[in-house]
Amino acid sequence: MDAPTRPVAVVTGGTRGIGLGVVRDLGRTHHVVVGGRSQSGVDAVVAGLPSAAGFVADLGDCGPGGSLERALERLVPTLPRVDVLVHSAGVLRAGTVAEASTADWLESMTVNVVAVVAVTRALLPALRAAGGTVVAVNSGSGLTASADQGPYCASKFALRALTDSLRDEERAHGVRVTSLHPGRVDTDMQHELVEHEGARYDAAAYLDVDTVVAAVRTAVDAPAGASVDSLSVRPRGGPTTPR
Repeated sequence: MDAPTRPVAVVTGGTRGIGLGVVRDLGRTHHVVVGGRSQSGVDAVVAGLPSAAGFVADLGDCGPGGSLERALERLVPTLPRVDVLVHSAGVLRAGTVAEASTADWLESMTVNVVAVVAVTRALLPALRAAGGTVVAVNSGSGLTASADQGPYCASKFALRALTDSLRDEERAHGVRVTSLHPGRVDTDMQHELVEHEGARYDAAAYLDVDTVVAAVRTAVDAPAGASVDSLSVRPRGGPTTPR
């Protein structure tokens, strides 16, 4: 299928982890716009898909005239409709309130929340035109906060509030909004967190990426008259599974 005949999906953080898994899955059925920070990384993913394009931006630079704004100015005119928008990009900045730096708090809120607002707002006309679906890949940390992860948890709670507001605002326009809350997933970010905790990494105790991708697909493929508003996916459980 040529790009114009396929439904269009935009995926941020599409070059690694959950985002890459989502890109590869949606690539079977959609024309995918792959978002990432590195031109070479985005190009490598795009080259492996049947119908795709790239979207390169630094989500941490989303102020006026910044990298994200410039990239969106180039992208938006090329997308008269967007059927799916998946926000998978994110940063993990852990630390106690007493010790985490102001820079860590600012980066967490900028990448995990403000950039999501900027991308969504820019693509809203195209989402409305398609009656599209927005999926924000949140976290269990967006439902329950924990010690030593203040910047990350706060940003994920804020992301949940954002998606709740967006959902109520966009129902009248036919846009569906899903807040997806995976438990711990076997990704590079999980390695960072476990190293920060000083614990032993046990991939078998975590969700695999394909499980989270299947949850995204559930929201995307929900019948037209239904909306998957919120979805929590946790490791099944066992004696070694973290809560």
